[in-house]
Amino acid sequence: MKAATNAARLVTQVLTGEVWPALADRHGYRIDPDGQPFVLPGMGGVTLGVHCGDRATGYAADHLEPGASIRHADPAANMAVQFLSCVGNQVRVDSGPAAGATGHVIGQHAYVLADFAEPVAAMLTTGDAVTITATGQGLRLTDHQHIVAKNCSPGLIEAMPGGSRPGGRLEVHVAARIPAEAIGAGVGMISEYANTDLMGAYEGLGDDLSLGLESLRVGDIVALADQDHRYGRGYRPGYLTIGVISTGQCLLFGHGPGPSTLLSGPASAFHLVDDRDANLAAWYHGASWTSADGADGAGR
Repeated sequence: MKAATNAARLVTQVLTGEVWPALADRHGYRIDPDGQPFVLPGMGGVTLGVHCGDRATGYAADHLEPGASIRHADPAANMAVQFLSCVGNQVRVDSGPAAGATGHVIGQHAYVLADFAEPVAAMLTTGDAVTITATGQGLRLTDHQHIVAKNCSPGLIEAMPGGSRPGGRLEVHVAARIPAEAIGAGVGMISEYANTDLMGAYEGLGDDLSLGLESLRVGDIVALADQDHRYGRGYRPGYLTIGVISTGQCLLFGHGPGPSTLLSGPASAFHLVDDRDANLAAWYHGASWTSADGADGAGR
């Protein structure tokens, strides 16, 4: 059966933000794990052609942020957007040619990231105002007291396959299992902010850097071994964290595709089911979620 939650007691807040431009500085170049300089697009703005269900790696990009990158101009209001927006929350466009269209939050990075159908994304531009219907922080799984929910809307819990098993464990379907040695940048940060980068998904940079994660897709639900994200992010043997891949290709050493935290607790509290279809696209994409020319996005 589905996991029982305290969803009826959660507060919903209306948050505002805007599509933020891509930013750079005068230094320009960054360095990859083999010492090669590069200048590549990635963070900020609107990234076209990359959605949940599409591959997360293999692009000529660095710190790739799929969809629209959203923040608020006021620093304090922006932190509220970062902390209170949860995966699965609805995002409505309020200005520009795409006004009235809706998408959904897929995670946090330097910005809150929102996925929209490709025809909608193609009409977005920086400065477009958006409204996020934020609910989920404070979510508890009432029959799983040892598991802590983070950045997870109650609608996502309802949509995900699995739930409470007769033996008391929480069944979660995952598209990939991530070894502890893959966990990179993001350790030590609070788990409501940004995400955790995964090393070992450096496509084309040699077998010595591969941990078999090149097939990760944006929106994949993944299990992070020996990670405790209940009150921060860190290595703790015997614990498990469930996340969702919210960012893509990154060339900086110690960085990579990044999962936003959803659930964390003792590994013994979970029952994992390997399921390649465990991806946000399976639950949030409609028939119109196609590229502008009518074809599905690359890598599906």
